[in-house]
Amino acid sequence: MSTSLENILSLPVEGRIQPLAEYARDLAAKRSGTNGVDHAALRGTVEALIALIEDGSGSGRERLELGEVLGLLDDPRLRSPSDPDYWATVTLDDGHQIEVGRFMVTTAEFRAFLASGFDDDSNWSAEGLAWRNRGEASWAELAADPNISQLVVANQPVVGVTWYEAEAFTNANGVRMLTQSERRWVVRGAEKRPYPWGAPFGAGNTNTREEALGRPAAVGLFRRDRTPEGIFDLAGNVGEWTSDRNGDQRIFHPGSWAQPSMASWAKAIEFASAETRSADLGFRIARGA
Repeated sequence: MSTSLENILSLPVEGRIQPLAEYARDLAAKRSGTNGVDHAALRGTVEALIALIEDGSGSGRERLELGEVLGLLDDPRLRSPSDPDYWATVTLDDGHQIEVGRFMVTTAEFRAFLASGFDDDSNWSAEGLAWRNRGEASWAELAADPNISQLVVANQPVVGVTWYEAEAFTNANGVRMLTQSERRWVVRGAEKRPYPWGAPFGAGNTNTREEALGRPAAVGLFRRDRTPEGIFDLAGNVGEWTSDRNGDQRIFHPGSWAQPSMASWAKAIEFASAETRSADLGFRIARGA
């Protein structure tokens, strides 16, 4: 690498985004090779990427790249459900408190479940087990397709999961999905916000079709798409399964990178079969109450 991290960080903020992303990609390639990597440079690069993400620098597409390269370098913001800071506490309208995942379940978390809990029958409902045992293409098989690599970055919300897989993940971790009404309250709060940040919808606040990114982004990349409690990606980025049913179908919130802003408001819902896989649908976990 001919450009040093120190030189990049000496540039004005708006001028360092692309050089830093390229530098980070080079580091990721070095780390995956046989020559190893300078660990001080790695730490400094990760810190610089997070600083740019957290201060909201760059266009949507530039930020998308920052999030992706951070995922390649092992995003230190990510936690597991066993970590206390995985959770944010929300007081519901009836006074009960629940804990909600600050981020949606990530690809990294779901891969860990595939390795440790997917084959454990006790994590599955009878309905889910019957679906799993039909022998259809698994999430892992589908995710191995190089043509969809941009959908399965470690620090992005996991997508393409069926409701049954999401349910098995929650059982393996002793948690659950939010109900539709809980999720709506998390977004709206006592102030009755239409979006996590309030109103109006505005530009650049969340990853919807209007942003024209054409794919999921790293969790927490859109800094305004969060509640006062610090729960991210509730309006856009990836749609979210809930625990609720509508007859034989399951209810989900549709706001995502593939949907227009009309799908983002707090009360939006859609229905799908529990077997549905979609490149813009994932899930979040909660516990308590």
